[in-house]
Amino acid sequence: MMAGTIVMIHGMMTGAWCWDKYKEFFETRGYRCIVPVLRYHDMDPPGKPDSRLGATSLLDYVRDLEREIGQMAEPPVLLGHSMGGLLAQILGSQGLARALVLLAPAAPAGILPVSNSVVKSFFVMLSQMKCWRGSFRISFQAAVYAMLHRLPASEQKDVYSRMVYESGRAALEMAFWFMDPCRASRVDVQKIKCPVLVIAGKDDKIIPASVIKKVACKYKQVVTYEEFDHTHWIIGEPGWEIIAGYVDKWLGGQTWAE
Repeated sequence: MMAGTIVMIHGMMTGAWCWDKYKEFFETRGYRCIVPVLRYHDMDPPGKPDSRLGATSLLDYVRDLEREIGQMAEPPVLLGHSMGGLLAQILGSQGLARALVLLAPAAPAGILPVSNSVVKSFFVMLSQMKCWRGSFRISFQAAVYAMLHRLPASEQKDVYSRMVYESGRAALEMAFWFMDPCRASRVDVQKIKCPVLVIAGKDDKIIPASVIKKVACKYKQVVTYEEFDHTHWIIGEPGWEIIAGYVDKWLGGQTWAE
């Protein structure tokens, strides 16, 4: 019997490939795994990005995912990493999720992600955008500092070689939500009624555990919160399978799985 459907939503500058390990893990356990690629992210990493990417909003990503999920017979589990975790929260507030699994999720509007490592990580990224507009792709050194510092050197290069350009507008909507008149990163937390699992990395420099814990507190009636000794690249560094196993056990403990 099929265990259910999981939609895996990737984060900034990545694609479906970042879920390869998780997809295989959950498919062997009977889940149907769907791994969409966000708008304009299906590109050759060193190539020239689509000219429309820089002006793409978080809400554009949400609308694309809404259409795909809307074609399903029943709401799936939404598994999101980083920015994908924020997109999952927005979709969950629209009643489109059976459950939310948020791995190192970006915070919704209302939470200030302030720390020295966050400021350094975002400053490096945003400084590479022309006048803080357009698309951008961070340098290898910045990627290692912000999220890949626990990977072996050879894996750091492999992951970075697959990273693509990202929307400057989407980055600004998350980092400076208080300046965004559209409040694209806003989540109506009162509308999320499904179970929520939030997982943080204790060594996450770009979205620290202290920030992610604030995200979890917004869902206190339905949330399970856990921290693991990982960085932001919690989905692929050594030990990722321990977290995947925890997610699998949590999903198996939900009422629909009984």
